[in-house]
Amino acid sequence: MKSKLVLALRIIVALILIQTLRFKFTAHPDSVYIFEQVGLEPLGRIGIGIVELISGILLLIPRTVWLGATLTLGVIGGAIFMHLTDLGIEVKGDGGILFITAVVTFVLAAILLFIYRKDIPYLGTKLKI
Repeated sequence: MKSKLVLALRIIVALILIQTLRFKFTAHPDSVYIFEQVGLEPLGRIGIGIVELISGILLLIPRTVWLGATLTLGVIGGAIFMHLTDLGIEVKGDGGILFITAVVTFVLAAILLFIYRKDIPYLGTKLKI
C-alpha cells in the first residue's frame, strides 16, 4: 500500500511539472506575462521549463527521485517566492490557482524528498531521521 501511495505522489508531482510545459514552451501569453513581470522572459521561461522537465523525469525514475524532488523544491520555491514578491497570489484573475498549485507541488516534493532521504549519496547514509 505504501509503495503505491508513494508512486502516486511521484506521478502527481511529475504530471504537475510536465503539464505546465506546453505553456512555457509555446510562449502562451499568460506564461510570457508572468515571466515578463519577474524579468525572466524569454530565457528564464525556457530555462525553468527545461529544469521542470528534467525534474519530472527524475521523479519517475526510482533511483533519482531524491534529485527530482530536490530540483522541484528549488524551482517551485522560486515560483512561490516570485508570487509572494513580484506577482502576487492572484495572477491575471486566476483566483490564486497557480500559487496554490505551486504550494501543493512544493509540499508534495518535500514529502518525497523526506521519504527518499536515504537515497541521497553520502548524506543519505548519515541521516538518522
